[in-house]
Amino acid sequence: MLAMRELVYARGLLPALDRYADRVGVIDQEYRSTYAQHGDRVARLCRALKSELGVGPGDRFAVMSTNIHQYLELYHAAFLGAGVINPLNLRLAGKELDYIVRDSGSEVVFVDALFAGLFAKAMEESDGRSPIRHVVLIGDADVPHDIKYEELIASVDPEFPDEPDETDPVVLMYTGGTTGLPKGVLVEHRAEMLNLYHIAMVLHFDEFAVFLHQTPMFHAASMGGVLGIPSVGATSVFMPLFEPAAAMSLIESHGVTQTVMVPTMIGMVLNHPEFRPERLESLRIITYGASPMPTALLDELLARYPDLDITQGYGMTESSSTLTWLSADDHRIGGERLRSAGRPLPGVVVSIQDEDGNEVAKGRTGEVCAKGGNFMREYWNKPEETAEAFRDGWYHTGDVGHVDSDGFVYLVDRLKDMIVSGGENVYSAEVENAISRYPAVEQVAVIGIPHDTWGEQVHAIVVLRAGMSATDTEIIDFARGEIAGYKCPKSVEFRADPLPLSGAMKVLKRDLRAPYWEGHERAVN
Repeated sequence: MLAMRELVYARGLLPALDRYADRVGVIDQEYRSTYAQHGDRVARLCRALKSELGVGPGDRFAVMSTNIHQYLELYHAAFLGAGVINPLNLRLAGKELDYIVRDSGSEVVFVDALFAGLFAKAMEESDGRSPIRHVVLIGDADVPHDIKYEELIASVDPEFPDEPDETDPVVLMYTGGTTGLPKGVLVEHRAEMLNLYHIAMVLHFDEFAVFLHQTPMFHAASMGGVLGIPSVGATSVFMPLFEPAAAMSLIESHGVTQTVMVPTMIGMVLNHPEFRPERLESLRIITYGASPMPTALLDELLARYPDLDITQGYGMTESSSTLTWLSADDHRIGGERLRSAGRPLPGVVVSIQDEDGNEVAKGRTGEVCAKGGNFMREYWNKPEETAEAFRDGWYHTGDVGHVDSDGFVYLVDRLKDMIVSGGENVYSAEVENAISRYPAVEQVAVIGIPHDTWGEQVHAIVVLRAGMSATDTEIIDFARGEIAGYKCPKSVEFRADPLPLSGAMKVLKRDLRAPYWEGHERAVN
């Protein structure tokens, strides 16, 4: 019997390349391409990966680049079956880069001019001979490389590969490495496509959309834009690295209608001296996620843009990337559900479980666990960690939360970020939400620091808005009016510089905790 494949990206992209052939689909600074031109470049890349670089369907190739149109081409080549893409986090240290390249088995790397020097230095400092056979340089830079990207695709005729199987791997994406060595998340075509279909059931994609890629393309949060936007004939606009003034300029100049941002990015835009509400007036849909949204920031966004469809997605790399969704209608209804991460997407089941794997009653707190066809195949070369993550048939997220009677999932904290003070569990996200409502606070992170009597003490690290002031007493007193006394910070540290962020724009609490816990028993992960 002939095997019938549907859950492969060729079924979406190839018809779009034909149907919208003459439409401009890609805008990247001065670069423009129609769908026909994009398809030609992707087909040449597919051919070159095989004939010039020796990359086969199951082979991994790494990419270290800012958000540029070539990155989209590399993703599409992988999703058409030319290889397995290994996107590299731009914030990785040299040793982490070396580890990922070796662990993944990537022998070919595509690197842009901005990061080519960093990558070359990391490989030079590695122990032993570098496993890389070919370095393909995107753009121009005086760094070691074997061939330039444009020369590579110009050297061959266009040819799409055979359609992959649904169960073939397509992405090997490494987690951030905040807890020991990074883990490679291996995802199949089927899982990625199911994730896209799940999102498409709750988020409108159409050919008139203009989408701004501003979350890092190495991050799973970008997958909806990478796959969904081109498959419906919409326009992709690229911003290499996020910068709030540049984001506003691109939204204005290209009439951007849709984008994804993490809360930190939204806050940086709204607090920027060049911000004016009308600069974002073309936006119709904005999706946020990847880290908790401070209550005050969400309230401000809702108040400024009542007609904007504001949506939230919650998930992780291992789920390709989304598990739950808080819709635009949910945001307009408001109330307590605004503090939630929404309901499970169609096809996803969520269970809140205790330490023994038993499901707890509605409203009770436990670990968020989930099932769905959009999960990874495995942690690359880590069978024990894979088995632990999927124990008892559920994926264990490491997040703490509860589900209400209407099915909304409320995230309390990461298990690793929970503070145990005097025998009481304090969830850092709850304290951060309270402090974020203080008018002078621009950024806040709450961590546990050592205390001889309580074990851990709640400690707030605060960045104030420009031109505003506050004292530790004022911050603590304000928090006491918002949350229970035992949850309030016992100490406050003010910083002039922004909080350290990961490549995915999440606050690096591990870095914030490390100085306090040096020489103590608690892990800083």
